[in-house]
Amino acid sequence: MAESIQFDPQSSGAGDNTELADEQSAAGPQSPASAHPSLEKSQAFDQAVGGYRTPRFSPEEKLIACRSSTKSLSLSGSVFEQIQENDREYANQSYFMPCDEKEQTRLAVIHQCFTSMLSGQLSFQNIPRSAKRILDVGTGIGDWAIAVAERFPNAEVVATDITCFQPTDVPPNLFFEIDDAQEEWTYTEPFDFIHLRGLNGAFSNWAAVYKEAHKHLRANGILELADFGVITTTQPIADSYLSIYNGACVSAAEKAGTTLGLDHMKQTLLESAGFSIARTRTLDIPLGTWSSDPRKKLAGKMALISALEGLEATSLRLLTQHMDWKTEDVRDLCDKVQEELMRPGVQPTIPCQFMVARKLMI
Repeated sequence: MAESIQFDPQSSGAGDNTELADEQSAAGPQSPASAHPSLEKSQAFDQAVGGYRTPRFSPEEKLIACRSSTKSLSLSGSVFEQIQENDREYANQSYFMPCDEKEQTRLAVIHQCFTSMLSGQLSFQNIPRSAKRILDVGTGIGDWAIAVAERFPNAEVVATDITCFQPTDVPPNLFFEIDDAQEEWTYTEPFDFIHLRGLNGAFSNWAAVYKEAHKHLRANGILELADFGVITTTQPIADSYLSIYNGACVSAAEKAGTTLGLDHMKQTLLESAGFSIARTRTLDIPLGTWSSDPRKKLAGKMALISALEGLEATSLRLLTQHMDWKTEDVRDLCDKVQEELMRPGVQPTIPCQFMVARKLMI
């Protein structure tokens, strides 16, 4: 059953199921305060990223940072030849989100946003201290996997993605792999904790992904999902550019064979894969600093930065490839949505859902 929570520190990691819960370090999130002097549309993103790492890696460094799994792509140079399209870089011909430096910086901001929402914790459900193997699917720049590997030095942490742009200076117990989670997983040892975050629209067959996750968890192992829905406003705007944007992206995603929103987190999907749902909650994140709650202001500031930059990242390939939009028309719409979201009194929000499921003991 879904609950709406208001940034309650007690609900950000404390286990409702005591056998699932354990202590984690309460180290707080990095403060971005000095990195966000202004949230004006034209400057919001550029000014915000000052406090975050912007990864810059050569193909040689990428090769060092990644290892191949038993069935993943060969780590030849061709793996890292990004596709240039509309002045953005993509990992392959199909996935609609870019993987360029601009997107890597946005992902760093998102990681800090999640850390803020979870009161410094790395997960909604505490990772058991006894965990020996942890898997991060769709790791992106690897911030979560790096933090987990540092916090759990005795666990082997495996982090996968369809491309490799993670740093090379990582804990010795962390291994990055090139892998497509929609294909069969071939791990020979089960995991205690599997983590998927921010993969909205990434897979056309979530049921298959969940079945593989269930197959590769230990009995009583934990699967945690976290994702954002679509942006809305507390004050309705007639004929808004936001509604045009949301409608166009949803239609394009359907043509691409996937969905946007939170449909992939339906309980029935996970239950069909054999999981038992342990916890599910929804946070309503204010985009910007309009909330009177100081904690919401911090998370909301970072969420707004990510949302503004994410408009183009999400829509550009979807709308040009599947809706025959011109590049300049997509960017024009994104500019108008940004202006709309920054208007005083609009009060935009975005839902963030967490779901914890476990593999029952047989």
